[in-house]
Amino acid sequence: MSEEIVNRVLNSPIVSIDLEEHYHHGERVVYDISDNLFQGMVLREKDFRLFVKEHDWMQYQGKNVSLICSEDAIVPTWAYMLLMTKLEGIANMVVMGSLETLEYALFQQALSHIDVKEVQDRPVVIKGCGELPVPESAYVEITRLLKPHVKSLMYGEPCSTVPLYKRPKAPKN
Repeated sequence: MSEEIVNRVLNSPIVSIDLEEHYHHGERVVYDISDNLFQGMVLREKDFRLFVKEHDWMQYQGKNVSLICSEDAIVPTWAYMLLMTKLEGIANMVVMGSLETLEYALFQQALSHIDVKEVQDRPVVIKGCGELPVPESAYVEITRLLKPHVKSLMYGEPCSTVPLYKRPKAPKN
């Protein structure tokens, strides 16, 4: 008589969270305001306002936009704000900064929707090693969000994990 094989990982109370499930698949684009600089050094308000008025902003529909200036130039804050007035409501997300900053913001937004009640007092594994480019900052953020709520926190796969945190047991009276 053969003994039935039991999948203990499947039957465990461990919650597995895959950050790839929170990856926003929208296109990422960089808008470099240096393209609007006069002689690569200065932003002329009149020229810039005309450009903003006439530019086809619909090309950013649903995209994730990173606003940067790749030149060593002083760009007034209002210029980035003016770009935002055109991109808000068209682009999915707009950030001031690099593509790395954009990726961080996308994950920050996605992870803020996680219901921590679902992991309250349970062991949690944050899945690693996937196919999509999940930034390390997302792993740090999910750790920050979950640590106050979980019984334990691990990284890896349910069958092979790296322990990160275990809530101390309450002292017995």
